[in-house]
Amino acid sequence: MPEEGPRHEAREHALALLYEAEMKQSSLPDVMAALAVTPDPYTATLVQAVADNAARIDELISAAAVGWELERMPVVDRTILRLATSELLAGDDVPVAVVIDEAVELAKQYSTEQSGKFVNGVLSTIAAQVRRPPDA
Repeated sequence: MPEEGPRHEAREHALALLYEAEMKQSSLPDVMAALAVTPDPYTATLVQAVADNAARIDELISAAAVGWELERMPVVDRTILRLATSELLAGDDVPVAVVIDEAVELAKQYSTEQSGKFVNGVLSTIAAQVRRPPDA
């Protein structure tokens, strides 16, 4: 089950900010600067992680999304994948299962049921590449 609470809300807010930046073709710092209220620290951390690792994140997604070009993915799906991939790259403070579950729930909530399956498959592939199994 996905988390409920501050981190879940932070992911939703980060998704909205990343989506806004892409739709407006604006930089993330510009979108963040235009906010009336400073986002909570976890939201800011998530957004900054995506900005800092954009090239690597997009490479990982492109390699894992067999048969899909990054530019042809629905914007919401692509944004969710970027957000979750940044969390997978950030380290082991959030378990892989939580990152994937949260991303799948965001995809189901803001995109389609099929998007949830797609996001799950892509993130499972990426997680296997960037995170060591617990017993390794």
